[in-house]
Amino acid sequence: MASRRKARILAFQALYAWETSKTPLSELLEFPWLEESKKDQIEDDIAAFSRVIIAGTIENIQVVDECIKRHLSHWPFERLKKVDLAILRTGTYCLLFQRDMPAQITIDEAIEIAKEYGSEDSYKFINAVLDGIHKENP
Repeated sequence: MASRRKARILAFQALYAWETSKTPLSELLEFPWLEESKKDQIEDDIAAFSRVIIAGTIENIQVVDECIKRHLSHWPFERLKKVDLAILRTGTYCLLFQRDMPAQITIDEAIEIAKEYGSEDSYKFINAVLDGIHKENP
């Protein structure tokens, strides 16, 4: 698995933890849900990239969430599944603030994470929302 995908998975997991428990950012950046043996195996570049996504998303949460809300068709933001929301937040942050990364890679990574961690059709929904965000912010 590519190192960027591992970093995005860590970021998505952190944002899920933040949404469900409001774990403080400083704690999230230490990946408290991982066993110590797994934390020790995380490469420095993976941890660093993940921390950038986590901190950046939380610091810009209002902008990220407003952008997601604009692209939800007939679906209230409050009804989003927490897993889908965490994936959308990660992808949206990357599309808006990490412009050096090709948008299609960001979207494809989010789709793959949704296929692995989301419900059966989450990836279709996430693809549609992130594609709309990308088209609004080329």
